[in-house]
Amino acid sequence: MQDDPRRQARRMLLATMLRKVRDDRYPSSTQMDMIEDLLEPDDVPLYAEILLEHVADERFPSVPMMQRLQRVTA
Repeated sequence: MQDDPRRQARRMLLATMLRKVRDDRYPSSTQMDMIEDLLEPDDVPLYAEILLEHVADERFPSVPMMQRLQRVTA
């Protein structure tokens, strides 16, 4: 069964935004909020991995980023 056009568009938007957050050293909280609005349960592991990369790459990781990761994985 093929996805409906809105679902396809949502998936494309989510994929684009996930790439941007992965590539940005300091991703926008607005972008991350939008991603979290688009997430489905199957998307959470990939998003959590991206957030974890940001936390792991910093000597002093952002507390808001760690809190966001904690919320997403709760």
